[in-house]
Amino acid sequence: MQYKHHFVGAQASDLPVGKIVCVGRNYAEHAKELNNPVPTEPLLFIKPSTALADLSAPVELAGDKGDVHYETELMVLIGAPLTQAKPEEAFDAIAGVGVALDLTLRDLQSKLKEKGLPWEKAKAFDASCPVSEWVPMTADVDLANLELKLIINDEVRQQGNTSHMLMSVPALLSHISEWFTLLPGDIVLTGTPAGVGRLASGDRLQVSVSNLIQIETQVV
Repeated sequence: MQYKHHFVGAQASDLPVGKIVCVGRNYAEHAKELNNPVPTEPLLFIKPSTALADLSAPVELAGDKGDVHYETELMVLIGAPLTQAKPEEAFDAIAGVGVALDLTLRDLQSKLKEKGLPWEKAKAFDASCPVSEWVPMTADVDLANLELKLIINDEVRQQGNTSHMLMSVPALLSHISEWFTLLPGDIVLTGTPAGVGRLASGDRLQVSVSNLIQIETQVV
């Protein structure tokens, strides 16, 4: 089924579905757990809209392409064009927040990194970005203090707070807009805390962002 933006308790949004800009290593502990250097500026890559899937539906693994790892991330929905934007302008352009799983073919990614090649095959495959519905961005949403949590089979696997980001959400959006324009309907994934690991068929997932979003789903 083709993805459409939905806000909680509402019908489909009229915002178009655009690109997904992802930020790697925006939490120092995650960079360290994969033996990567802590970056001095955001590491960016892009997933196409065909990567989007409904997180509340069963999460599908990527067939026989290798181990699929989870990365739980706060995501933001862009509601206004951003080009060479200042952080405060970027903040005002956020239409909503949600949670996403950045699914990754980790073994393939490692091989690509060793060869100095792009990561798209490992990051941008179909349904590699299951996402929640959107919570409207309001004054009550504190982007600098949101708790991300992933529980798998009743065990906490990832837990982190956006206060630990190396670069804040508005600063990230500002930086991204220096290199390419963000358009209404684009999604930005803001990085994952430590604790990433392998998904297996039958895993039961509970994904949450503070008291804003709580989702239960399963891997098939």
